[in-house]
Amino acid sequence: MVEVKNLYKRFGKQEVLKGISLHLTKGKVVSILGPNGSGKTTLIKSILGLVLPTSGEIYVKGESIEKSWHYRRFIGYMPQEAVFPENLTLKELLNMLIDIRKEGYNREVKEEFLEYFKLKQYMNKKLKNLSGGTKQKVSALITFMFDPEIFFLDEPTVGLDPVSSSFLKDKIRQQVDKDKLVVLTSHIMSEVEELADEIIFLLEGKIYIRGTVKEIIENSKEKNLERAIAKLMEKSYHA
Repeated sequence: MVEVKNLYKRFGKQEVLKGISLHLTKGKVVSILGPNGSGKTTLIKSILGLVLPTSGEIYVKGESIEKSWHYRRFIGYMPQEAVFPENLTLKELLNMLIDIRKEGYNREVKEEFLEYFKLKQYMNKKLKNLSGGTKQKVSALITFMFDPEIFFLDEPTVGLDPVSSSFLKDKIRQQVDKDKLVVLTSHIMSEVEELADEIIFLLEGKIYIRGTVKEIIENSKEKNLERAIAKLMEKSYHA
């Protein structure tokens, strides 16, 4: 589904990505982890076409993304903090996006998210007046309602109450059952342990370790993922 070959990215004198190569296949949740400054955001934004790599190649569904934007129709992106046109109402925003994107729009998914997240009461409210948690729900709704084949979810449950968080996590796992690819970043290790089939841990722009949740816990000889990742990060600080 997504292939990255020998990817480098430099911002001025700072080299953020240092020869990243990976192949992400469908039917799984892959969590990209790493300390701040490890390159995970730059990697994801490079795949999304929001950052131009210094060198290297990126393929989505077998086609190079270089000088192409059509591949984005296969992708749903939920940023950590969504920015919406503040003077639009929620209803106006949804209608505008449906009119622009059209392809993949799933009315049933839209209605399910509106109902479960109790968003119908906000349909005629301006987006600038919504709380952070409600905006996060809107972001999730927009990401899922176009039924993409590939999801990039950046801290998707931040700001959500436990009921909404559980609903969203159920929806994430359902994408695996539909043979889709979900790429997830999160600082909540219990969430990663619950959702992820595979973990890619970045450190200083390189893949430091890769494996299943079970493999990483067993190799660290720790009792859970949070402690295993803490041990990895502690090693990196003293390297």
